[in-house]
Amino acid sequence: MKNRILITLTLVATFGLGFGFKSLITSDQPSLKKVTGIGGIFFKCKDPKKMREWYKTHLGLNTNQYGTVFEWRQGTDTTKKGFTQWSPFAETTKYFQPSTKDFMINYRVENLQWLLDQLKKEGVTIADKIEAVDYGKFVHIIDIEGNKVELWEPNDIEFEKLGEKIGSKSTK
Repeated sequence: MKNRILITLTLVATFGLGFGFKSLITSDQPSLKKVTGIGGIFFKCKDPKKMREWYKTHLGLNTNQYGTVFEWRQGTDTTKKGFTQWSPFAETTKYFQPSTKDFMINYRVENLQWLLDQLKKEGVTIADKIEAVDYGKFVHIIDIEGNKVELWEPNDIEFEKLGEKIGSKSTK
């Protein structure tokens, strides 16, 4: 009987220590979610100004010199706003380089530094260093077909303030 109790206590203690150890080694990592949404759609066109006007006239986008911003509520906390940028670029832009594609997608992420560290371990091509601005942090990666992808850890409060400062209205 003593052996059975001792074995049971040993198993319970081992099981508990395993959980404790796992939480210790993973406590500094965010959830496994890497991308939280689309931060922006950027594309090349012959005349960005005409393109913005066409979308304003025919589809009702509230465009400005950068395109438009779509405002929405975050699913995990509907008291918080989120934003997605839509921007036509001149077909001669170098912003998408080294990609030769006519578009670039911006993904919203929770923890850019953590994600960048993971991507480096996975052998993903990192195109530049993290750039921090008031409205968030950015870095670019290259996918397996040579598309430049922008990753953005947003600061939506500051992004909204910037929009107000330049007089832009979001498209809701």
